[in-house]
Amino acid sequence: MTHANPIDADDARTAAMLAAAGALCAKRGVRLTDLRREVLGLILRARQPMGAYALLEQMRGTRRAAAPPTVYRALEFLQEQGLVHKIERLAAFIPCIEGPEHAHHHQAQFLICRRCGGVTEIDDHALADALAAAAARAGFTVSGATVEAEGLCGDCLRA
Repeated sequence: MTHANPIDADDARTAAMLAAAGALCAKRGVRLTDLRREVLGLILRARQPMGAYALLEQMRGTRRAAAPPTVYRALEFLQEQGLVHKIERLAAFIPCIEGPEHAHHHQAQFLICRRCGGVTEIDDHALADALAAAAARAGFTVSGATVEAEGLCGDCLRA
């Protein structure tokens, strides 16, 4: 089972993911600025979903003038580019499981462990299709959806 961060803490792999994110942004005609890169790097290295204030606290070591609006703008950009997801229930962010080389907007589903706080992203097209079909029966067209389910992960169930 993959938890909050499918990227291990290995700096070389994180650097490769950041390079891929930079290339993707360049291809799209947008900039992955140093600040955006730093925020994405912190999220990639995290073992759990990271909130904006936790990111800000970590950034204070390198950017003393960093303020909440700065971090929120960077997070908004990263979301728009499909590089991170926001877990609404936790008000925290995780990297997209597909990674920068495949970043796109998709209907994400998240499994949130109540005990350890881990988050697993799944990409279940049948679930997305079922939601779209149920919405259509109600005369509604879904343009985007994020499903967040709470429970216990396999590790916590075994513990």
